[in-house]
Amino acid sequence: MSELLLDMQSLIGGYGGNDILKGASLTVAHNEIVVIVGPNGAGKSTLMKSAFGLVKIRQGAVVFQGESITNMRPDLVVRRGMSFVPQEKNVFPSLTVQENLEMGAYLRKDGGAARQMERIFEIFPRLKERRKQAAGSMSGGERQMVAMGRALMLDPKLILLDEPTAGLSPLFIEQTFERIVEINKLGIGVLMVEQNAKQALEIAHRGYVLAMGRNRFEDTGAGLLANREIAEMFLGG
Repeated sequence: MSELLLDMQSLIGGYGGNDILKGASLTVAHNEIVVIVGPNGAGKSTLMKSAFGLVKIRQGAVVFQGESITNMRPDLVVRRGMSFVPQEKNVFPSLTVQENLEMGAYLRKDGGAARQMERIFEIFPRLKERRKQAAGSMSGGERQMVAMGRALMLDPKLILLDEPTAGLSPLFIEQTFERIVEINKLGIGVLMVEQNAKQALEIAHRGYVLAMGRNRFEDTGAGLLANREIAEMFLGG
């Protein structure tokens, strides 16, 4: 495995003193797509959010690009090259597509925002077509494109996606996974939590199965898909 981009080891923590994570660990190497799957309440989103400073970690360590970011404020995590796309409320509905993307570049000081927007329009041609349309008037799949595009405006090293296909039509689900692969080909690591586990593992380099806040299985995406026990327990057979 290449040098680690993200290294999360033996995390214990959660919300309001309630430990949802009970020793979970996870790594993402440079340029990898890593997927977290498992039953509801397993701690999937909690584990991912702990990388972004949204979950209080009592024990364990989160290291990003060789630097400890355990319990670091999200705005400081962003400055270090990590972006997060939440499942809900992930666009500014009254702003246009272009304005949403511009908001994503608020920390850029290098003058590269316009160039990065063009790269995003290459990945999401529909956003270029509708750059003047209010994001709130778009379909769920289109809003997801806006949210992912905005997260890419800072040219991150790693992007976190929380249920990127939730509530989308089958067509948009397929398109979303295709776009995630394109994003990864730009040299951006991807860590995502996804209920459409089979499709997510098909594009994943590696995957983790969580249960009750702990690691249950870890393997390549193909390896997890081929595991009959995992298929029966976590992937609907």
